[in-house]
Amino acid sequence: MKILVVDDHVLIREALRNVFVELQADATVLEAPDGNLALRLIEQHADVDLVVIDLGLPDRDGFSLLAELRERDPLLPIVVLSARNDRASVMKALDLGALGFIPKNGRREIMLNALRIVLAGGMYIPPEALALRDAAPAAPARPAAQQPSGLLDELNLSARQIEVLSLMMRGKSNKAIGRALALAEPTVKYHVTAILKALKVTNRTEAVMTVLERGWDPARIAIDGLQARRL
Repeated sequence: MKILVVDDHVLIREALRNVFVELQADATVLEAPDGNLALRLIEQHADVDLVVIDLGLPDRDGFSLLAELRERDPLLPIVVLSARNDRASVMKALDLGALGFIPKNGRREIMLNALRIVLAGGMYIPPEALALRDAAPAAPARPAAQQPSGLLDELNLSARQIEVLSLMMRGKSNKAIGRALALAEPTVKYHVTAILKALKVTNRTEAVMTVLERGWDPARIAIDGLQARRL
């Protein structure tokens, strides 16, 4: 595994190096104190498996680096590691394509768990960000292992739309979802629109946040959802 850490603090990079070795003993860790070096390293190492970005870089805004990396490689897993964990920052990072947002003050175990989730194809959002609601109270918590039929019936989504939602939760673009499910991109857009309407949200990031707040795990129940529809 090859990981690129973009942070201007030497101590933070050293601490992360130890975390990554714990994550995988033979991990190769590349380090960049600023965005410009990070971009050069990405060009030199096309086999990078994960990028961890600090938002406060000396030469550019971390959000702009995130956006540029995502534009260069839509499939590259990127995680934001920041002293900020306000909802606005989390939402912006997810909007720009981050698959995780880890507060710097989080415990080592939390960081390891978050990285494992992202590397397994999932998305990590800090619980405190989920708890901060700007305009409405948080939806009541639901069991993490809600039955497929409950999710299908409550949202009135088709089994195919549950599959699309599952891939949305993994940060996949419409084009990537189309490839994975052998669907035309306009068809994927139709399903995404239906999902947003069912969740009563206006964009994909809000959809992800809502799903996590309700304790649903569409990535785990997608196959079961298909079986439930066949019954």
